[in-house]
Amino acid sequence: MSYSSAKARAWFIAVFAGVVSLIAQAAWAQPPAIDTFFRRPAFSHAALAPGGLRLAFLVAAKGSRTQLAVLDLQSMQPAVVGSFKDADVRSFRWVNDQRLVFDLHAELTGVGRVALGHGLFAVNHDGSGFRQLAETQQTFVKAPPAGVELLPWNTYLLGDAGPQDSDHVFVVRPLEQSARSVDYIRLQRLNTVSGRAEEVDAPVHAFQWVLDARGALRAVVTREAGLAALHVRTAAGAWKKLLEFDRFVGKGIEPKFFGPDDRLYVQAQPRGDKSAVYTLDIETGQLSAAPLAFSEQFDLDVRPVSNAKTLLGIRFKIDAEVTQWLDANMKALQADIDKLLPRTTNRVSVPTRVASSFALIEAFSDAQPTLTYLFHVPSGKLTRLGSTLPDIEPRQMGAMDLVRYAARDGLEIPAYLTLPPGAAQKNLPMVVLVHGGPWTRGAGWQWDAQVQFLATRGYAVLQPEFRGSTGFGARHFRAGFKQWGLAMQSDVADGARWAIAQGIADPKRICIAGASYGGYAALMGLVNDPSLFRCGINWVGVTDISLLYAVTWSDTSDVFKQYGMPALVGDPVNDAAQLKVTSPIENAAKITQPLLLAYGAYDMRVPLVHGEKFRDAVKAHNTQVEWVVYDEGHGWDKPETQTDFWGRVERFLAKSLAVP
Repeated sequence: MSYSSAKARAWFIAVFAGVVSLIAQAAWAQPPAIDTFFRRPAFSHAALAPGGLRLAFLVAAKGSRTQLAVLDLQSMQPAVVGSFKDADVRSFRWVNDQRLVFDLHAELTGVGRVALGHGLFAVNHDGSGFRQLAETQQTFVKAPPAGVELLPWNTYLLGDAGPQDSDHVFVVRPLEQSARSVDYIRLQRLNTVSGRAEEVDAPVHAFQWVLDARGALRAVVTREAGLAALHVRTAAGAWKKLLEFDRFVGKGIEPKFFGPDDRLYVQAQPRGDKSAVYTLDIETGQLSAAPLAFSEQFDLDVRPVSNAKTLLGIRFKIDAEVTQWLDANMKALQADIDKLLPRTTNRVSVPTRVASSFALIEAFSDAQPTLTYLFHVPSGKLTRLGSTLPDIEPRQMGAMDLVRYAARDGLEIPAYLTLPPGAAQKNLPMVVLVHGGPWTRGAGWQWDAQVQFLATRGYAVLQPEFRGSTGFGARHFRAGFKQWGLAMQSDVADGARWAIAQGIADPKRICIAGASYGGYAALMGLVNDPSLFRCGINWVGVTDISLLYAVTWSDTSDVFKQYGMPALVGDPVNDAAQLKVTSPIENAAKITQPLLLAYGAYDMRVPLVHGEKFRDAVKAHNTQVEWVVYDEGHGWDKPETQTDFWGRVERFLAKSLAVP
């Protein structure tokens, strides 16, 4: 892997100018090409330096690798500071005003994952001072180190950035790691100039760490067997366990951040059905009497917006992303920007350490991929810097909305409905797109490449947040326990029937699709509701629940198999009959509809054997099965894979949902 510290300046300025330039507002006669949706972002992940004088971002010309660049906000001169011939820069962070740390996108390059880690690198804002800090692949035999030895491949940046006022960052590294287990994770403070790391004292079995505004570790969550526990460091300096709960299905308190006011902000559900944001007294373990933020319809998973002195606001997602400003000046700034950009959600960021003349704006919507702007506060001038996908024309995209429908047992199911642009909005062909997890929240009001690709091809897209999905309260989550192929599946079918009753979907032209758990649901939809779903698309999907327990080379942890899956999916002994009935492979003979199956050769989450066994079982009686295997893992990373797969989807849907 080679590092290029000096790219041709003329080339970069041309790329930067292309990213910055405005897109012509012309309506295209044809929908965008497939690769327009799935190429590497042209401009993304912009972040202001702590002092507000520089802006770092990721940039990629069409067909090129993703690079790290820095824009000097006084001279407005850009420079590439991180570039590799054979790898993409994946993510970065400001260490301080002068220095950045970044890692790489780890790609599969052969059997056993030749590229195992993301590595870790540091560089100054002008490209000087480059240093590799961690290896990019696992090494069993090492040459004697010259100087400071590189940290191992499984070293990762801590999510908490800390105070950003020194040459140090915090990293985590498992001391015990296998395909199915990660334990004894070490937290270290790493000097990005010298490469030396020192261990930070923390309770054993910690897997979540929260720093205070000074960079001191103050709270951790540990996990051992089926239990999790919240520990805090008291004023006396000792670690204290505040509470313990079931790590998979329990009702715990999740620490989110320490504010500059030295209060611990947590996500908790002390009363009612929805979790909200509270402060926690770390001496007594008592939550604040009232929440800082609460929603009647959604759980709130918050992120802080703060500077070195105060908590400015909190950011979270309800139907769309919102920021609840606590600072009057920031609230006024948001209002000014929203007037300038009225058609998008506008995420406002400011430097963390000092007041600055500049604010960073990331603007996006259901039809608009993220646009990045620089706002000069004194003059009110808004400068567009770039777009993640500059060839996307918003007027060609579909409109997304949150809807709700009643499941057959009366439970309210949220769902996102996207309608194709410029067409009659009734009696449409529809794709029911089921999210993976399944214990996650699938959609949100924002631009989605898969959804908009389908919408531009004329399909309505329904994304149900079926029971078991998170983010919609404890009742909604717990209603999904042991309901794979049962009530969870009925929720999806009831959504399709709701769309028919509303006149949105053509009852004879509905396809069910999804990846991972969504792929499982696509297959079970064909089994349970053959008259409702005319075809199915399953990529990297579970086909046999018993294999989730039995396959020893997957990355599903032994602890999850022992403590989580029996409660969430079903016990392999006590619920064996149910798990057999709800496994697609046991029902393969019932599937006669057209079916597209796609799997990753190196998938460790749902190993290829799931697809191969099901393919053989269903092809014995179904001649309408398309099969493809990619050199990928659990999902598609490479733009060329995305282009090939979604091209297959386009042709498959056109044939399968043709007017009878």
